[in-house]
Amino acid sequence: MTKFGFIAVIGVPNAGKSTLINQLVGQKVSIVSPKVQTTRQRVLGIAMVDQAQLVLIDTPGIFTPKKRLDRAMVATAWEAGKEADQIILIVDASQKNQSPSEQILASLENRQIVLVLNKVDAVDKTRLLKLAESYQRYTQVKDIFMVSALTGDGVSDLAAYLADKAPEGPWMFPEDDITDMPQRLWAAEITREQLYHQLHQELPYDTFVESEAWEEFENGSVKIHQVIYVSRPNQKSIILGKKGAKIKSISQAARTELSALLGRQVHLYLYVKVAENWSEKSAFYRNMGLDFNA
Repeated sequence: MTKFGFIAVIGVPNAGKSTLINQLVGQKVSIVSPKVQTTRQRVLGIAMVDQAQLVLIDTPGIFTPKKRLDRAMVATAWEAGKEADQIILIVDASQKNQSPSEQILASLENRQIVLVLNKVDAVDKTRLLKLAESYQRYTQVKDIFMVSALTGDGVSDLAAYLADKAPEGPWMFPEDDITDMPQRLWAAEITREQLYHQLHQELPYDTFVESEAWEEFENGSVKIHQVIYVSRPNQKSIILGKKGAKIKSISQAARTELSALLGRQVHLYLYVKVAENWSEKSAFYRNMGLDFNA
């Protein structure tokens, strides 16, 4: 008997949604960084657990939006919850202020929720039990799991539970698929992850990466040309760095990871272009799968 189910993973920014999905899938499908709001669009991670195919929907963090891009990201997260068979609300157990997560939970009063307390390795047991007890008062919380998405502790129990609760039905994806994301988009995400790791302050949020060209060779290698769009001319010089040192570092790190993930040699060429106010242009939203008018 096969099972299949869509599972939306929602929560506040930096709660560990992408890390948890990567653990459940067993491979990297969603980029991760210490900075909040790293995930911009809906990403599907496909996990096989026994006879169940679980399609995990990674979503942007839910927060109070101020800009158009923020609104589009938050709208995508809420929309994912509407279409899912199960909803995971992941909570950063190490945070003292739980109000943002509680507000999300209150907004989901008509759905049953699997609550996942994450980062339990950073919280003492007494406080963790009190936190779990505080969430039990919400009637929509049907089960609570305590995990460390970073180390994988507790994730297998969560996976078994999700598989058990998945509806019966045929699989919608080949058994060896891990995501539905096109390779071009996935490669662009890997480069964007390096922008978050290697650039500081707000600059990564003003960037957009696009794989402009993708050329396959008979020896199995691939040549990828990517454009990094920035909003202002001075941002271009920051990404390039002195004598091109910064973009070289970004390119080397992204190329190394892409080669490992794709299992073949990757030739990566990065270019930086200025697209003033790109976050106010609908074409960029279409590329990200976001609603420009959200």
